Amino acid sequence: MADPVPALPSGTAQVELEGKTVYIVGTAHVSAQSVQDVRAAVAAVRPDTIAVELCEPRYQGLVKKAAWRHTNVFQVVREGKATFLLAQLVLQSFYRRLGKQLETEPGAEMLAAAACAEETGARLELIDRRIDVTLKRVWRHLGFWQRIKLFGVLFEAMFSAEPIAGQDVEALKKQDQLEALMGEMGQAFPEIKKRLIDERDVYLAQKLRAAPGTRLVAVVGAGHVPGIQQAIHESRPLADLESLPPPSRWSKIWPWLIPAGVLALLVWGFAQGGAERGIDSVAIWVGVTGTLSALGALAALPHPLTVLAAFVAAPFTTLHPALAAGWVAGLVEAWLRPPAVADFETLPAAMESLRAFVRNPVVRILLVVATTNVGASLGTFVAIPWIAAH
Repeated sequence: MADPVPALPSGTAQVELEGKTVYIVGTAHVSAQSVQDVRAAVAAVRPDTIAVELCEPRYQGLVKKAAWRHTNVFQVVREGKATFLLAQLVLQSFYRRLGKQLETEPGAEMLAAAACAEETGARLELIDRRIDVTLKRVWRHLGFWQRIKLFGVLFEAMFSAEPIAGQDVEALKKQDQLEALMGEMGQAFPEIKKRLIDERDVYLAQKLRAAPGTRLVAVVGAGHVPGIQQAIHESRPLADLESLPPPSRWSKIWPWLIPAGVLALLVWGFAQGGAERGIDSVAIWVGVTGTLSALGALAALPHPLTVLAAFVAAPFTTLHPALAAGWVAGLVEAWLRPPAVADFETLPAAMESLRAFVRNPVVRILLVVATTNVGASLGTFVAIPWIAAH
């Protein structure tokens, strides 16, 4: 049993493990009171280790404000990471807006915990799962229309002008930051909550079990505290939570069935209706996929040649699962309008208003990738039945 400590902040849970005591401080991510709670807990416990609900990329994003300037946008697009980077920016913008309204820097309690570790000589442990792994695990378990709906909810939250009163922070304390942003999405799609919340409860708990020291202070969102308390007494491997589940045999096959079906329809058109019908089928495919892809790109207000690139690329990329019209359009946009260093430095702030959002070249490139891909996918769904009925 640990030695008694002075009064701890409300919302602090004490967990006894073999050889260590963990004090879990539940916080709101945009609460000035949470900063005080963290400092009070560290002063009371005098821990060997301070653990925070951050992964390395998120930690670097908090402590190095100019980290965005080192982003290689060409590499982001080529590696197919544009959508995930855009999602991270949307999430960050939501909490920047919330923190601005409450005059509190988002993540201030995490920075306070890191500062306490430096001041006291305690070891700092980053115990959260990498944000990109979390988002990819969520993404892989969503269907096409669920993904569209998810982005709709995210963007609505980002540009909502409705102010959030300070007292509402107490309600946010009961939710994870991602769950709070998506509101009822977790209820509508249980897989989202499972990947965003439940899995991370287990992950955080296991990282705390493995953390060094005999007296630990863990700073996490208050919504994670019950889950951590439940999972921390059982040892579980993290490999399954740190990797992407392998695609099923069906998921490997069906992406090829669509282009195979399209090609079969085109060949059938030539065989049954002659050259005229075959050419009409090709024209439908090119016209529909190209037009909707171009319209998708146009929604991001890109360079005219980017729109043309989206139109030209879509009829071909939609026939190959490993290619995407958005990648082509995004690379063209990045080549035509390469972002300056200042564009990366102002990237987080650009996500706070619709006007700044659409005018930032970096954001525009990411949007071009996402909206072009949506347009090309819609084009596929529209063109196939049209050709079949032609």
